[in-house]
Amino acid sequence: MNASDPDQEPRLAPGSDARWTFLTNHAHVLVTIARDPQCRMREVASRVGVTERGAQKIIADLVADGYITRTRIGRRNNYQIATGRPFRHPVSDGHELDELLAVLVPTPPPTLDT
Repeated sequence: MNASDPDQEPRLAPGSDARWTFLTNHAHVLVTIARDPQCRMREVASRVGVTERGAQKIIADLVADGYITRTRIGRRNNYQIATGRPFRHPVSDGHELDELLAVLVPTPPPTLDT
């Protein structure tokens, strides 16, 4: 996915193999939600390259384990990423989700009040 255009369909690097990626679909969903907390389920699914049902399952996993919270606002969901949550695999012991998001979801520059 091109970080400068989050609405763009997932793209692989030229010459890369579509059989695997460095991050799991759970990580891709998390990054997508971090970039757009009000993203619709079909948009999450499209950006990650999974079915809507797959995206729903992943989001349910992330909610159940406390990595995100979901708040209903009208007909839409708003998601919030939990801070300070550890990675789930022993190889990543001692690291937090915030570190990954800091790299993959850069914060916008601060605006100046004029």
